[in-house]
Amino acid sequence: MSNQQTNKSALTTLVTVFFFWGFIAASNGVFIPFCKTYFNIDQFQSQLVDFAFYGAYYIGALLLFIVSSGIKKDIVNTWGYKKAIVIGLLLSAVGAFIMYPATAGAEQGQTGVFYFVLIALFIVGLGFSLQQTGANPFAIALGDPKTGSHRLNLAGGINSFGTTIGPVVVSLVIFGAASWSTDELASKIASNEITLVTVQGLYIGVGLLFLLAAALFHFSKKLPALKSDTPFEAANKARNLLIILTLIIVGCFGYIFSTYSGTETTSEDIEQTRLIILFIALFAVVAAVFIANTSASKNEKGWGAMKYPQLVLGMLAIFTYVGVEVTIGSNLGELLKQGSGESGLNALGLSILNDSEIGKYISLYWGGLMIGRWVGAITVFNPSKGLKKVLLIIVPYIAFGVIILANLVKYTFTTNEILFFGICIAVQIFGFFLAKDRPVKTLKIFSFLGMLGMLIGLFTSGNVALFAFLSGGLFCSIMWPCIFTLSIAGLGKYTSQGSAFLIMMILGGAIIPPVQGKLADVFSIQSSYWIAVLCFGYLLFYAFRTKTVLDKQGVEY
Repeated sequence: MSNQQTNKSALTTLVTVFFFWGFIAASNGVFIPFCKTYFNIDQFQSQLVDFAFYGAYYIGALLLFIVSSGIKKDIVNTWGYKKAIVIGLLLSAVGAFIMYPATAGAEQGQTGVFYFVLIALFIVGLGFSLQQTGANPFAIALGDPKTGSHRLNLAGGINSFGTTIGPVVVSLVIFGAASWSTDELASKIASNEITLVTVQGLYIGVGLLFLLAAALFHFSKKLPALKSDTPFEAANKARNLLIILTLIIVGCFGYIFSTYSGTETTSEDIEQTRLIILFIALFAVVAAVFIANTSASKNEKGWGAMKYPQLVLGMLAIFTYVGVEVTIGSNLGELLKQGSGESGLNALGLSILNDSEIGKYISLYWGGLMIGRWVGAITVFNPSKGLKKVLLIIVPYIAFGVIILANLVKYTFTTNEILFFGICIAVQIFGFFLAKDRPVKTLKIFSFLGMLGMLIGLFTSGNVALFAFLSGGLFCSIMWPCIFTLSIAGLGKYTSQGSAFLIMMILGGAIIPPVQGKLADVFSIQSSYWIAVLCFGYLLFYAFRTKTVLDKQGVEY
């Protein structure tokens, strides 16, 4: 295969796994508020779904790195990207099948069962970690490195199709096609008319699809193994720093878990202590990145890929990007549900919704990511300049139409809702025209728009606030491939190791949503979105800083 020619048949097979990641991840947006109601837990506890799922990405990538250090061979390079993806799919299948015995016989209010659900999701996430470690650099390696971000956008578009239909399918599976009032739904859950049996069936089906995908990859002749005999580069200082960070995070969350054992205390002091401990865990991640950056600049020996500042800064960028993308969607359900029962209005001044009614908004949020990634993938097909300009305008609204059609099985959107989101899409299109396919400029523009959207959501109410928060999906949509491509630019033999470090930082999806959940418990659900403003703020800083770093190194990007 020529380095300049994209292996389209291999890329077509590869993008199937991206669909699975999106389907499961976005489904958590419906599953989280359902768990909160079903298991009688608070907002922080409900966000542990994300902690288990995305924390597994970090643990999985860290274990790969530690084992590779021990045997002095990069496991993924030795296996080849293809085999790594197959093993990851099999591991995810195991986690999906475990969901059945984990929830067998569970009834409403049995909080202990919730933690078995988290274990099953953790195993699914471990498999996803291995898949992502192989799949992202695999997509970049299937053609010209300069267009690697566009192939990731194409794969991301398929991923986002999964995120769009995932919430609708899961809502349909759990609640059926009927629409109940909040009181009716609460009564059905309390009387065990709505149970976890449907969730068991869903995950058995997903597990079978994982097995089918693993077989497809294993027997496919279209997919090259893409093994590498590049010698493993030791990074003992990086390894030790990550182990210390892991112990701090485990210690922080372990302490918080202990405060929920037995007779739960919900005093203001306990809540504030939990919030402080969560911020310590968050600060530990930022401090670890800062220590790596400053230490490696003085003496690069022992830091491996972390000696490259673009990677270290990119690790924190991936952390904040995944964190903000996940936390906006995961706390959205509570934002739409929480409010005064007497007034019948939620935190935004709109009608209070219940678990069965929020699916369309979660689908719309994650659909925003699909819209941006479909647009980002246009370049893969090499259209003429004139056609490309037309497609930049048409494709987003075609994707919006797909979102509306996907929701018709259960939901419909009002004219006002279509109008509001249509305006948000127009802003995104304007951003694409300004960015002109340049990764750094794209990050600058969309980080700024993300901050602006969150601030509008914080300081307004009604549909303006709701769709400002929903616009976060549109502005997050294009960031992953930009950050990933910029972070591994110029890494050479450290590319695989750098990819593993970046996958570890999906940890942001495990840390930031629980932090926002506890902010919501202590303050309010709407004000908790200040955490999203801070995340977009760092991404804006990263866009400026990484350009300076790469220009100084003379690296093309």
